Amino acid sequence: NCSMVLKTLHFITRPLSDEEGNFSLAYIITIHKELEMFVKLLRAIYMPQNIYCVHVDEKSPKDYKVAVQNIINCFENIFISSKRESVVYAGFSRLQADINCMRDLVNSKIQWNYVINLCGQDYPLKTNKDIIQYIKSKWNGKNMTPGIVQPVHMKYRTQVSYRESVHSVMSFVYPTRNMKAKPPHNLTIYFGSAYYILTKEFVEFTLTDARAKDLLEWSRDTYSPDEHYWVTLNRLSG
Repeated sequence: NCSMVLKTLHFITRPLSDEEGNFSLAYIITIHKELEMFVKLLRAIYMPQNIYCVHVDEKSPKDYKVAVQNIINCFENIFISSKRESVVYAGFSRLQADINCMRDLVNSKIQWNYVINLCGQDYPLKTNKDIIQYIKSKWNGKNMTPGIVQPVHMKYRTQVSYRESVHSVMSFVYPTRNMKAKPPHNLTIYFGSAYYILTKEFVEFTLTDARAKDLLEWSRDTYSPDEHYWVTLNRLSG
């Protein structure tokens, strides 16, 4: 019963200020377990003017998927990613899950300004208004994806080819003996956080630019590519 869900969980049903109502955020939430924690996170970040893409791990139990879908059906601005991945920690599938949501978000009717990615075990320390005001303070039109040139001790991640091993009990990434070619377009690889706040324009760029596509393909067999992909693209000249 959706009216009961909204009432008992105290979801916010209208923008709390004009500033928030005129600045929509998009969220990508990748989840695979702990339904109650996901609901608490969603309730904390939910605003009716925002849009939310939820990626549910394809390996998750059927009853978990059904429960998530039942909750999401109560909201017009929350949806499950149109394509789901069997996510492996530190594997390419984790990066692909975000990109699947990004493709859905850029085609949505809601005109959002920035996208923020989260996992199911995250929880906000700031309000929606705090986040918007922080973005506007010094990051207006800029991406937040901190990082540095890939350190020597991290080069193992991109020097050899890695593979994903997907199992119902435990999945993992393992190295092969195959050496990788150098990055495409002579790109300098950076290393940073897998978590970000990105402009819509940058998201559209990553989905269409030839350099971004080539880097994505090159990253397919690297270790934890989400920790170099966004930060590297954000440092391209121009």
